[in-house]
Amino acid sequence: MGMSVEKRSFVICKEPGRYIGWPTIARTKDGELLVAFSGDRAEHVCPFGKTQLVRSRDGGATWSEPLTISKTPLDDRDAGILVTSKGAVLVTWFTSLAFEEYSPNRWKKESAAILDADRRKWLGNWTRRSTDGGQTWSDPTDSIVSTPHGPIELRDGRLLYFGINSRVGSNKSPEPSAAQRIAAAESRDDGKTWTLTGFVPIPKEAPPGGFHEPHVVETADGKLVGMIRHEGQPHDSVLWQTDSADGGKTWSEARPTKIWGLPPHLIRLRDGRILVTYGHRRAPFGQRACLSRDGGATWDLDRELLIRDDAPNGDLGYPASVQMDDQTVLTIYYQIDKPGEKTCLMGTSWKLPKAE
Repeated sequence: MGMSVEKRSFVICKEPGRYIGWPTIARTKDGELLVAFSGDRAEHVCPFGKTQLVRSRDGGATWSEPLTISKTPLDDRDAGILVTSKGAVLVTWFTSLAFEEYSPNRWKKESAAILDADRRKWLGNWTRRSTDGGQTWSDPTDSIVSTPHGPIELRDGRLLYFGINSRVGSNKSPEPSAAQRIAAAESRDDGKTWTLTGFVPIPKEAPPGGFHEPHVVETADGKLVGMIRHEGQPHDSVLWQTDSADGGKTWSEARPTKIWGLPPHLIRLRDGRILVTYGHRRAPFGQRACLSRDGGATWDLDRELLIRDDAPNGDLGYPASVQMDDQTVLTIYYQIDKPGEKTCLMGTSWKLPKAE
């Protein structure tokens, strides 16, 4: 059934008549909250997505109007965000033409308007970087991999991006095997450039195409714990886990957990516990979380945390969390707020259960 938490939920951003999705949150050294997302959309799959950003300087009480960071000729989706220890703000996303296959008749006009040169130029995974708090942004650079919640910073100063290797099967890939779909890339120059470092082995009985949208966290002892969204047999829609003891060069074979949800976002709390949040796209619809007290060796699923369980349908999720100054966590996500509306960005401030 899960465990209820002391909480307060609220709207972060609505764009009337428009669809919003797939957010990520970051917190600067001075406490400012930044949320990146795909906004100004017509619907879940369409040609119009833009990479956008809202910010809060009062702990989430009020939020700015959305700022558009990137608007390519393609659909800009799944925005991640990271504030590095050097103060740079990185926003990541990927571009898509999936609307041409998903609803080919609906978007004929928009599809025909996209130049072949723009398709070749923009289809891929991207990073933009700001050194002035998000006022100005660098040109997009190729991040090689992509995942909804973007990269993390390791304690040795490297940035690690754990995602889908877009170069699998292409002439750009050093490892064209389809089994190397989930990959790690690193940046040693604060997000300016990226290099592939390692791949996650997938069990033979699990087709590699079912694995996507992973995320990763570094534990207190330096181990990396990665979790991966999975759909298909075996173990349909449970999160799968992989670990690395050498900074992302080699990974254990992916294995299923018993956590049902998608996709994962991981953080290490100040007391050392690991928190994973994920969307719950079956009734009761909402957002959930689970804690590990032993660096990801086990998960306290018997006390799964119910952040929201009142969403009207399964078009929701992609929760991402930050720990605030006290024992509260702010988790942001997308879902429908009121009947008849399209999705919006929402947040829940909730209290952590005490460590035992």
